[in-house]
Amino acid sequence: MSSPILRHAGAATLAAFLAGTAPAALFAATPPDTLVMADAIDDIITFDPQESFELSTGNALNNIYDGLIELDPIEDGKLIPGLAESWSLAEDGVTYTFKMKSGITFSSGNPVRAEDAAFSLKRAVKLDKNPAFILNQFGFTKDNVDDKIKADGDTLTLVTDKPYAPSFLYNCLTATVGNVVDEKEVMSHEVDGDMGNEWLRMNSAGAGAYTLKSWKPKESYFLQAREGYWRGDAKLKRVFMRHIPEQATNRLLLENGDIDISREMGPVDIAGVEGNPDITVQESPGGQLYYLGLNQKVDAFKNPKVLDAIRWSIDYEGLASTLLKGQWTVHQAFVPTGFLGADNDTPYKLDIAKAKELMKESGVEDLSTSIVVRNVQERMDIAQSLQNTFGQAGIKVELKVGDGAEGLGIYRARQHEITLQTWGPDYPDPNTNASTFAENPGNKDEDKNTGYLAWRNSYDPGDMKAQAQAAVVEKDTDKRAAMYMALQKEYMMNAPIIVMFQQAQQDALRADVKDWHTGGATGNAAYWLVTK
Repeated sequence: MSSPILRHAGAATLAAFLAGTAPAALFAATPPDTLVMADAIDDIITFDPQESFELSTGNALNNIYDGLIELDPIEDGKLIPGLAESWSLAEDGVTYTFKMKSGITFSSGNPVRAEDAAFSLKRAVKLDKNPAFILNQFGFTKDNVDDKIKADGDTLTLVTDKPYAPSFLYNCLTATVGNVVDEKEVMSHEVDGDMGNEWLRMNSAGAGAYTLKSWKPKESYFLQAREGYWRGDAKLKRVFMRHIPEQATNRLLLENGDIDISREMGPVDIAGVEGNPDITVQESPGGQLYYLGLNQKVDAFKNPKVLDAIRWSIDYEGLASTLLKGQWTVHQAFVPTGFLGADNDTPYKLDIAKAKELMKESGVEDLSTSIVVRNVQERMDIAQSLQNTFGQAGIKVELKVGDGAEGLGIYRARQHEITLQTWGPDYPDPNTNASTFAENPGNKDEDKNTGYLAWRNSYDPGDMKAQAQAAVVEKDTDKRAAMYMALQKEYMMNAPIIVMFQQAQQDALRADVKDWHTGGATGNAAYWLVTK
């Protein structure tokens, strides 16, 4: 068997990208003008910002595209002007106006216009892909969006269906689905009315610092800096992201200088590089949550006693203090710590005796089920722990292992029994999670509301949907926070979606890498600021 370095041959692969030739020999140092990273990126399905809804793609798209409003890459959660220089809300509470900046161009050279911003938002609604619900929640539909979103000169106007807390809409526009694409370039590649969707899966048409040059699914993506970026050209000319899910291999590549940043090192390997003068570990808060999704197409998972037994069959503290040490903390509510209305109460712990008693009370005998899990070390470790503790409680579990895209496909088709997944916020507002965890506009397979976790798990949240919708229009901040707190307490006791941990991101960097900003709880890294 070849060594990890030879099996992944990162430097040689990168050399081939840069030279356009077959790799010749391995070299240890990465090129001075190129940022080379490793992460698990097998969840990437598309680079179309109006379709993409995967965590790994979000980081790349954050550097390829810009939106009307941006999140400050340095000061986490702060809203700053993007392609719009200013915005306002009319006295009617539903009419939002955005004035576009002048002199900005797309990577094609085409000017950025209000028409492009309008086209992009309408395109998201009309394509009706996974992230469309972020805009649909403001009353935009395929039938009315042409009337509700309009461009006139350098001004874009949005009209919502009812008044909302203004910050809610502004926060939503920072999501990937709000990225502005080059209408002329995209529509020149339209096929059979797809609005350029097939072409944009593997190409880019943005106004950001980089363009997409190559994506090899489950292997790598490659970004090239463009000249004339309106916020200042990227400091490094290229970004090469490699799919390396093995944590020990990440460490070896980083120690040998074959990569600049590892985003996939576990606690053991992080501890192993402490004291190495060539490596620094950067910690940042993360909004990503680990959860179990239990499909209520399975009759047993409609039984409240079974659900409660499962909640008491998870070794929260044991996992957080060992396998996930330093990188995840116990968190059992769907709003992450750091967001308005977050509930940090953790009422559940591992109690096998209690779980057994609940299973007995449930009347469900000899429960056998399966967990769909992504084939990366951390998730496999968690899944194997669950398999063990569930077994102690009398629940037999089979692990169904596959890559990220495969697992998401099963999940989005509602074909799982249990799935181990993570969820990250799309914008810095509690509704980003409240809407998808506690709302389900339709609960049939044909509804295909895949952006809603409640739908994916065949779950009808009942009056919790109304609670979430009431909270998002409440303008009093304290009242709004209290509404989310109450909703989360009810949810964690009843829902078949069981939140377990919140991310505490640890990235390992070569010591010469500077200005690495990960985006905090929203998790969008700014590659264009990095130097080395």
